[in-house]
Amino acid sequence: MAAVKITRIDHTAEGLRGLASKSTDAAQVRRFLALALVLEDHPRQATAERSGMDRQTRRERVHRYNAQGVAGLFSIRSGGRVASLTEAQMAELRDLTIKGPDPEKDKVVRWRCIDLREVVSRRFDVTVSERTIGKWLRKMKLTRLQPRLFHPKSDPAAQETFKKTSPAW
Repeated sequence: MAAVKITRIDHTAEGLRGLASKSTDAAQVRRFLALALVLEDHPRQATAERSGMDRQTRRERVHRYNAQGVAGLFSIRSGGRVASLTEAQMAELRDLTIKGPDPEKDKVVRWRCIDLREVVSRRFDVTVSERTIGKWLRKMKLTRLQPRLFHPKSDPAAQETFKKTSPAW
């Protein structure tokens, strides 16, 4: 069986190594280095082993490089898991979080991740973990830190008087 040759002459072996040194994707670096070895006519099996792949994978990478150039060596990223909430639902959750809870209706004075988890479960019929709620809050650039609560019947004037007459001042 004849060895697969690189027919593209866009880059030399040194050029591919230069691209590998600038890449932050480890898998892509291995592909660049494997092709550099192929351009230097190293044996197929040795090239594959040094690059951490089998001969068939190395062969497929050469075909992709011949067809698409350097773009054929980029890692293909899948979109990941489908989002649990739509953009509209996330916007509603953000507004709800910023507005804060209604103490009588929600039975809490401030939102915690566990409380928001229950709200998401009731409103959107989606069950997620507290950690996911925390991730969503960070993604929405909302902090989990809350200001210190104050009692609704507190008297600010009495507090100021206390501050001025206290021996600590």
